[in-house]
Amino acid sequence: MSLFETKVREALANPLNQGELEDADAVGTVGSPECGDMLRMWLKFTEKDGKRVIDRASFQAFGCQTAIAVASMATELLRGKTADEAKHLTAQDLTGNLGPLPPMKIHCGQLVEGALRNALDQDAVAAPTDPKAGTMAPTLASSLQPKTGGTLRIVPID
Repeated sequence: MSLFETKVREALANPLNQGELEDADAVGTVGSPECGDMLRMWLKFTEKDGKRVIDRASFQAFGCQTAIAVASMATELLRGKTADEAKHLTAQDLTGNLGPLPPMKIHCGQLVEGALRNALDQDAVAAPTDPKAGTMAPTLASSLQPKTGGTLRIVPID
């Protein structure tokens, strides 16, 4: 087993910051239920030394183990960063002490980076006077639920 695989297993044995963050200021989601990889990230900001910084971050993931491990590392790395500092983090930066991702796992880091950027974009849009600011987004699991309504069309095959 490679050092990378050992680190991923360790991160999976005790994932950090997994689950919804009920009082989040921003929520970002990336992925598709059709392909199977989805990740949602929650961010909570606080004031520190006159700056607005990320106080807490959490995630939910459906997908491969590496994406879960990277998200776990990233939520720890984000603590204390401003939105601008977080925006400049790359997928490679977000892997933390997992180290460089193997070529076939680079998409896992990109998934985490995408969820972070989506959350930061949502935070920039939600102004304090916005009545929707501070409301919770549905869970990642609810995003996978089939939409109700519509019609079903059955076409017989001869």
